[in-house]
Amino acid sequence: MDRISDTLNAAASVPDSTSFATEQHERMDQAVFDQQLSAPPPGQEPQGDTGAAGPGVSVQSEVNRNATAQQSDMKLVVISNRVSPFDPTKAQTGGLAAALEPVVERSGAIWIGSSDKRSDQIDRSLSLEKIGEGHVARLDLPKGPHRGYYRGFSNSMLWPVLHSLADRISGEEGDYESYRAINDHIAQVAFNLRDRDAFWVHDYHLIPLAADLHKIGVDRPTGFFLHTPWPTPDMIERVPNHRKLMKSMLEYDLIGFQTKRDVSNFLACLKSHLGLESKDGVVLTERGQSRCHNFPISIDPKQFTEHLPAELPAEEEAKISSLLEQLSGPKLAIGVDRLEYTKGIDKRVEAFNHVLAANPGSISLLQIAPPSRADIEAYQEYSKDVEKAINQVNAEHSTDNFKPVHYKNEPFSQAALARLYRAADVGVVTPLADGMNLVAKEYVAAQDPDDPGVLVLSKFAGAAEGFNEDEALLIDPNRPEDIAVAISKAAEMPRDERIKRWRSMMDKLEAYTIHDWAADYLAKLDDSRVTLPADHFPYLGLGWTNEIQMPKHPDYLTEAAAYVGVDPADVELKEAAYADMKTAFDELAGSLTHTQDRLWVLPNNGVDQMGGATEGSIEQ
Repeated sequence: MDRISDTLNAAASVPDSTSFATEQHERMDQAVFDQQLSAPPPGQEPQGDTGAAGPGVSVQSEVNRNATAQQSDMKLVVISNRVSPFDPTKAQTGGLAAALEPVVERSGAIWIGSSDKRSDQIDRSLSLEKIGEGHVARLDLPKGPHRGYYRGFSNSMLWPVLHSLADRISGEEGDYESYRAINDHIAQVAFNLRDRDAFWVHDYHLIPLAADLHKIGVDRPTGFFLHTPWPTPDMIERVPNHRKLMKSMLEYDLIGFQTKRDVSNFLACLKSHLGLESKDGVVLTERGQSRCHNFPISIDPKQFTEHLPAELPAEEEAKISSLLEQLSGPKLAIGVDRLEYTKGIDKRVEAFNHVLAANPGSISLLQIAPPSRADIEAYQEYSKDVEKAINQVNAEHSTDNFKPVHYKNEPFSQAALARLYRAADVGVVTPLADGMNLVAKEYVAAQDPDDPGVLVLSKFAGAAEGFNEDEALLIDPNRPEDIAVAISKAAEMPRDERIKRWRSMMDKLEAYTIHDWAADYLAKLDDSRVTLPADHFPYLGLGWTNEIQMPKHPDYLTEAAAYVGVDPADVELKEAAYADMKTAFDELAGSLTHTQDRLWVLPNNGVDQMGGATEGSIEQ
């Protein structure tokens, strides 16, 4: 921000700058602009020279990138469909919950999500529960539109499309309207927290949320992270209102994906369906700019291994001990997935049929698959298919002393899973498509360093972009024969090779944890943060943001520098250069006026800024 101030002040001091300021008075008072831009906001010290951090990167961003603890300066709001139970003895609801739990506990964020309860009453208050340094607010979502939002558009339309499974697409008329209605409701609730620094929205349930927040006057930097893959242009067009959906996605300042492939697919969709070009992942729209970037999510391997000696509740301790006793004997493989059709469980069971046909009794499979979206017909049918496949393998290959597949259609806590991962010689992670798949990383983290197991991994899981063929055994999840070959190779792999592969993967997990992921994302989101109060610049919209929010700023600097460089004696050339600088300034000011007039809501001094939120209720 200091570099912007220096350059504009220099431009204002050249000959003719007074007339330039006078002609632009309707947009802003140049003297006020120079004075206020040079001064730090009230209560905030100057950050010093930002040049050392490189173009467009602040010193604070660099600090955030290297230390997650620095996130505490950002009063963050996290929003997702569900929230974590925040209890290691309870089962997680999915990878998203497991990923965000440590972020909220450490950063002091407020996490908003569904309570899994429905209500006929519209309640837009927030009840906060203290969790570590952060808070959680669980919402009872409106009963009427919830079916169309969750069962319909989110999980019968978006979910299969995002995973490129066209034959699974279904839905009903009105689902999209229900989807928008729930997003609007959540935005109205989040409006209570409009004075916090930034909003971080998660996953496909809430793609339009930034647009709804902006519509009601929430002005803060807003980021989105997609935990699923993003498909190709020919697949996304199968979604009704796909253009509206992508336009609403561009209301976010920062759009995060799991892999480089997902970023590439999204930018291709923007070009194909909206005619929008991009450069280095940046897309310019009337609103401003959206930056698209991949942020491969991870785990905290140290925290996960701490589950291994953890004491379980007596009932679960007895269950795990009994299960491990049943599984003793031949080699053991483990699969842990929600029971849903993208996970490829049926293909995995078919692969075990091939393994056992070639080498009877050589390895058993513990398949943990807690129910998922059991009220959706496609999932009911898939559950039947999986059970049928398991029963066939067990009927064909069981003996008095050997059961091929142990199937547990129930959730397990993180602590229990850690023990089961450690006991397994092979981790089988074979989704047909997956955003990342944290099970793969949890399996690696849980292994015995002196005698680790081997990871068999789908090349269509996001984790495969980080684990190469010298580490995991990468397979095509659609080919049971290939999965079978990999399982057999893993089970027979020499100890030295297993250690070498595992050590390489574990080094990567330790080098880039969930905390690094969060720090990287929030550092980039922090680049969008407003750096001066809204009421400083009544002539230029209502506020001023930093460089990241001024896509036209480099053009203005170029023309201003050209103007300064012209010899004052060459009047004609000087006037032409002035005209170019004025045009560039008009474009800069115009885009900012558009953005700020629409986004800014002046702070209400009578409203709690939520700087030190405590348990209680916040009414809108």
